[in-house]
Amino acid sequence: MRLKLVVALGALALAPTFGFCQDVNKLIKQDDVERIIKTLSADDMEGRGTFTKGIDKAATFIEGEFKAAGLKPFMGNTGFRQNFSMVRTTPVSAKITLNGVDLPAERVIVSASSSFNWASADGVEVIKIGPDKNFISEFQGLMAGDKKAIVLVDTSASKMFARVVNFTKRGSTTFKTVGAGNKQLVFILGPYTDVKSLTVNYEATVKEQPLFNVVGVIPGKSKPNEYVVFGGHYDHLGIVKKGAEQDTIANGADDDASGTTAVITLAKYYKKLNNNERTLVFVAFTAEEIGGFGSQYFSKQLDPDKVVTLFNIEMIGKAAKFGENSAFITGFERSDFGTILQKNLEGTAFKFYPDPYPEQNLFYRSDNATLAALGVPAHTISTDQIPTDKFYHTVKDEYATLDVNNIVATIRAIALSSRSIVAGKDTPTRIPKR
Repeated sequence: MRLKLVVALGALALAPTFGFCQDVNKLIKQDDVERIIKTLSADDMEGRGTFTKGIDKAATFIEGEFKAAGLKPFMGNTGFRQNFSMVRTTPVSAKITLNGVDLPAERVIVSASSSFNWASADGVEVIKIGPDKNFISEFQGLMAGDKKAIVLVDTSASKMFARVVNFTKRGSTTFKTVGAGNKQLVFILGPYTDVKSLTVNYEATVKEQPLFNVVGVIPGKSKPNEYVVFGGHYDHLGIVKKGAEQDTIANGADDDASGTTAVITLAKYYKKLNNNERTLVFVAFTAEEIGGFGSQYFSKQLDPDKVVTLFNIEMIGKAAKFGENSAFITGFERSDFGTILQKNLEGTAFKFYPDPYPEQNLFYRSDNATLAALGVPAHTISTDQIPTDKFYHTVKDEYATLDVNNIVATIRAIALSSRSIVAGKDTPTRIPKR
C-alpha cells in the first residue's frame, strides 16, 4: 500500500505542473510533517482540551512554528495569539419538582447562564416536543434563543435525550457579551401533558476564561486586501473519564492535529515561495469541539467580503473512501472552489471529490461554517471515512493510527491546487449568505 502511494506521488511530477511539483515535493517534507503532528498529538499535550494547560502548550508550539517560518501577526495583534474571553457556566446542582414529584437527574436538562430559582410556573412558557418533532432540531433552536421556558419532551426521544444530558453535564460556554443573557430552559423527559405546579432550584458556577486562536500572516504583494485563509482547529477533547480503557488522553491525532499540521506546513511552504499576490492568513482555530467559538470570533475580526476563500483542513490522517491520492470537499456544489482546485491538479494523480457523506451534514460541522454563512466560499477538505472511523473522538485517535504518507500527499495537493487562488488569478464564486 505504501509503495503504491509513493509511485502515485511520483506521478505528480508530470507536465504541465512539473515546476510546481518539484517545488512542492522539495519544500513539503515528510520528516517535518511527522515532527509537527507527533508533537501536537503527544501525551504531554493532554489532548489539547479547551481551557486546559495542554491547549496553551499547543498554542505555544504553533506560535513558535509561525515565528520560525517568518510569518507576521494578524492585523491588530502584537503576537500570534488572537485572544478573547468566554464565559464558562458549569452546573453544580439542579432540583426540579413537577406536579409535586421530584424528577430524577436523567430526565432533566437545564440550560442557563447563571443560577436561578423558580417558585412556580408563573411567567414560564410551556413548550412541548412531541413524537412528530425532531428533538435535536428543536433543542438547537431553543438553545439559540433567550426564552424562559419549561420544555416537555416525549419519551420517543429518550435515546437522544440521554446523550444531551451527558453533554450538558460538562457545562456551557458563551461569548462574554452574551454571557449575561436571560435564557432559562428546563427540558423534562416524560409522559407529561400539563404543568400544574413547578419549582426549580438550579445552581451553577460562572467563570470568565481566556481562549486564543493562533494566527499568522504573509502579506500579499499586489492584492494585500484580498485574503486567502488556511485553517484547522487545534483543540480536541482533552482528558476523558476512565472506562474499560486505561488510557484517558484523547490525543486527537487525526482530529485535528493532522489539519493543524497541514496549516503550519502550508505556511512554511508559501513563505519560502514568497510569491503570493493575495494576503495569506494561517489560523489554528480554538474551541471547535465545544461550539466553533474560535472560528466565530475570527470571522468578526475581518471583513468577510474581503475573504476570497477558506481552506479548512479537517482529519486527513487516513485514506479516503475513494482510495489513495484523493480527498473530498464539503459543500462542493455550493461554489466552484473544488472545480478550481481540480483544474490546478491536471497532470497529477490526485483528485478532489464531492462530500460522500451528505447525511452527516459535515459542511456545518466544522470551522468553515461561520464564514460560509457570511458568503465566503469556505469549504472543508477531509479524507476521513467518518461513518466507519472507529477512532473518532476516542482515546485511540493517536499518531500510531495515522497514514503519514496520506497526510503528506494531501498537503502537497492542497499546495498545488491553491496556487491560482493565491496568485490572484482565480476567485471562487460566493456562497449565498444565510
